Amino acid sequence: MDPVRNPYSPGAGTPPPALVGRDEELRNVDVAIQRLALGRSARSVMLTGLRGVGKTVLLSRFGQLARDQGWSHQHLEATEDIDLAEAMATICRRAILGLSMGQRMAGRTRRALGVLRSLQIRWGIPEWGAVLEVEPFAGLADSGKLDDDLADLFIEVGTLAHEQSSGVLFTVDEIQYLDRTQLAAFIVGLHRISQRQLPLMVVGAGLPSLPSLASEAKSYAERLFQFATIGSLPDAEASDALQSPARDEGVRWSSNALHLAVEQSEGYPYFLQEFGKQSWDAAEGPHLIRAEDVETAIPVAIDELDIGFFAARFDRTTPGEREYLSAMALFGKGPYQSGEVAGSLGKRTNQVGPVRDSLIKRGLCYSPSHNVIDFTVPMFDQFVRRRLG
Repeated sequence: MDPVRNPYSPGAGTPPPALVGRDEELRNVDVAIQRLALGRSARSVMLTGLRGVGKTVLLSRFGQLARDQGWSHQHLEATEDIDLAEAMATICRRAILGLSMGQRMAGRTRRALGVLRSLQIRWGIPEWGAVLEVEPFAGLADSGKLDDDLADLFIEVGTLAHEQSSGVLFTVDEIQYLDRTQLAAFIVGLHRISQRQLPLMVVGAGLPSLPSLASEAKSYAERLFQFATIGSLPDAEASDALQSPARDEGVRWSSNALHLAVEQSEGYPYFLQEFGKQSWDAAEGPHLIRAEDVETAIPVAIDELDIGFFAARFDRTTPGEREYLSAMALFGKGPYQSGEVAGSLGKRTNQVGPVRDSLIKRGLCYSPSHNVIDFTVPMFDQFVRRRLG
């Protein structure tokens, strides 16, 4: 069918599969924003799940919900080498200036920028023009303790938002990259905000290990956050994610084609979109996608995933890491016992411990439980076996 009309292409304007079946998560964040706007308590949210389940798409949608309420939305994507003080200072600066359009140097705005300036000086953060115009606010955000200083800054931003009858939503992706000290400081800052019921909220997203990492960083994290697990879609919702975009174009899927595409994608939103896109392009149409079209599309879709989604992660690994990943994949679908993986390499668990830890830090693997490891990327074992030939 006409590739120009392909509703599964990125940016096609149709709701992506990642939003199918996520009504509860969207409603919970919307309610939390409205509660904070009324001066009532609400917990920040943490999304957890494998890669490709649509966490990033959901974060973007949450940002739109906040903007619809007249809030400022700022987004941060954490990296392996993140400087948390600088990263938070950057998005707090944008929030402060966005909340104060037309009166940037007035009262509370000047104080908030002064606190930001204190943190900037104390933590050696590169200077910004607008902040240079104010003096540092002595006694706040200048202690040298990251948790206290971030808390001071969050409180100033939240207070400014309250005085402007607005609010701030921070969305933070890949939050598992924060080390234990950074994550603890981040949690402390949010805890101080929640105690004051200020209109500042965080929605974070990370890998399945995030709840345990947060709990290890601060024991009260489980009470501070609402954790939501985002997984693959059940068959009925996966089918709907494929059918709805086509239906809007006057095209339907045969039942066999639908079953095959859902089976091949295993219900993961990113893969559903790729299989949908390639099946559309393979179909002659004009109004039907058949099982034969999906069969034609399968190798093309897999090749696209191999080149982009999978290889982008695999190719950044070291030879030792690739050897460990290959050993995991040869066992089939995970999770895997760490001792068995090490044994297959002819080594003891402690000998390959540094490689295992490196893969976890890179976000390619996670530990579902003690001495167990698994891939963070769905169907990654199949990709590795294809690479092995």
